[in-house]
Amino acid sequence: MRHFKSFVIAVAVTMGLAAPALAQLRVTVVGEEYVPMRIAVPDFDASGNGAEEIARQLSDVLRNDLASSAVFELVDKAAFIERDLSFDMAPRYPDWQVAGVAAQALVVGNVVINPANNNMTVQFRLYNVFGQSQQFARQYTVVTPLNWRRLAHRVADDIFSQLTGDGGYFDSRVVFVSKTPGEDMVRGRLAIMDQDGANAEFLLSGFTSVINPRFSPTDQRILYGAYVPDPKYPGATLLRTYLYDIENGRQEVLAEGPNSMDYSARFSPDGRSIALSRAVGGNSDIYVIELARRTQRRLTNDAAIDTSPSFSPDGKMLVFVSDRGLGPQLYIMREDGAQMNCPKGGRDTTCRITFDSGRFTDPVWSPRGDWIAFSRQGDGKFSIGVIRTDGSGMRILTDGYQDESPTWSPNGRVIAFERTASRGAGPKLWSIDLTGRNLRRMATPRDATNPTWGPLLKVDAAQQ
Repeated sequence: MRHFKSFVIAVAVTMGLAAPALAQLRVTVVGEEYVPMRIAVPDFDASGNGAEEIARQLSDVLRNDLASSAVFELVDKAAFIERDLSFDMAPRYPDWQVAGVAAQALVVGNVVINPANNNMTVQFRLYNVFGQSQQFARQYTVVTPLNWRRLAHRVADDIFSQLTGDGGYFDSRVVFVSKTPGEDMVRGRLAIMDQDGANAEFLLSGFTSVINPRFSPTDQRILYGAYVPDPKYPGATLLRTYLYDIENGRQEVLAEGPNSMDYSARFSPDGRSIALSRAVGGNSDIYVIELARRTQRRLTNDAAIDTSPSFSPDGKMLVFVSDRGLGPQLYIMREDGAQMNCPKGGRDTTCRITFDSGRFTDPVWSPRGDWIAFSRQGDGKFSIGVIRTDGSGMRILTDGYQDESPTWSPNGRVIAFERTASRGAGPKLWSIDLTGRNLRRMATPRDATNPTWGPLLKVDAAQQ
């Protein structure tokens, strides 16, 4: 696998052609839905040895990032009228306003490779076309042109943030379980890729039966389960939960209790603790483990099966699945186990938030805190849906044969999930916007399950 080396991105936010004090251009949000904004992205200019090809590739990745969201509608390059754009001069705004182009936003940039030290600088300007003003400009400098793809994602995140007010998600990665078509269901290898499917690779050797990876929301660590030989019983296997650091390759087994099995682990928002399910004597309850000291707390103590915990982004609440209501439904509770006012009335240490004939699994709290995503089995199919944290506003977003294992993008706008299209078909990864629009296949080299979306990469780290 590739290792991750630090490099410095020098950032200059202010460049010439500063915008006057005008209202900023923003994507219109109606309810939970975006009204797509038309945006034009011509190929960046280039200067220096090899810069022209990098500028073309960078521009393609930038356009693909923006087009992959539900937020933007890319203007076809064939419709452009002004083709002699200069980074140092304002565009001819009327050429971008005419019918057939009708761009609301315009991105102009360049790529410069310094012949003296091979440093690469990427500059771009974001223009408000109808306001006839520059809205934003930024410059990145890196020590090698090999980092051009990372910079394309960074630029896309900057544009997304400027035009929506939300954080970006393009400069991030997805871990998943890679499967060979036709092989045993429990067999699969841990793999990682950029969110757009680029740079896919395996993470571990020697582990071929991996399940349920979960990314840390703060760094490049993951939790995962693996079926390994049972040292007590030759020929048998047991399920272990591992903590793995992608950057340095270090991994360790999490605490195992005698005669128990830990599974479905997730990080707390600060990455310092995990919540997991522990099965003892055929019954599963929710535990929290503080990673530094390995202290453990039991949160539920019920004869029902309690599993699949997920923290709220402030770390004060958890959602989990329990069959204490005669079938798996979603419940919430405080992280400290104290009593709380339940959304449907009354006080209890756990509060049910779904009251549905379906069977609920895989809950995961949005990074924004407003929604909980889940998989629902009912009417002969599995679907991905979302629900408000008080149990209101449930919406089913997908309608597939078997959709499961949802995971949120870092900004809480997009959900990736696993889809099996029909009986006998291999599982693939897909994504959908929170609005229920923009269903897209996520490219993977082979069949894939159990996606988990990582945080935005640090500005001072890049792939080499």
